[in-house]
Amino acid sequence: MQQALQLAQKAEQAGEVPVGAVIVAASGEVIGRGCNSPISLSDPTAHAEVLAIRQAATTIGNYRLENTTLYVTLEPCVMCAGAIVNARIAKLVFGARDLRFGGVRSKFLLADSDLLNHRVEVVEGVCGAEAQEKMKRFFEARR
Repeated sequence: MQQALQLAQKAEQAGEVPVGAVIVAASGEVIGRGCNSPISLSDPTAHAEVLAIRQAATTIGNYRLENTTLYVTLEPCVMCAGAIVNARIAKLVFGARDLRFGGVRSKFLLADSDLLNHRVEVVEGVCGAEAQEKMKRFFEARR
């Protein structure tokens, strides 16, 4: 999660919402990293999680990221939660809840829904206070 927080800082320095994501294989190797980049890439899908998933899939040469863990500083949105399920990520660890757009706990329960063919183990609150404070400072500075 510390690496994800560092990536969130990188996103913030680039003027993006401070969210960072890291995907770790069962071996402990980091296979994907991403930080929010929709503004700089002119791509509404360039969320930290999606970028990390893309890199991880390229790294292992497979679109299925079985037996991996995704660490992300903020609760994934519905788009990212769907990508996580489609990628077959085994475990999601996130810091702070996203009370407006959260797709796995706050608004929807997409990642571990019984309606889908893959369920993701969800752990929340890891470094949550730090991630929440980072988001709070970012948006306060914008207002």
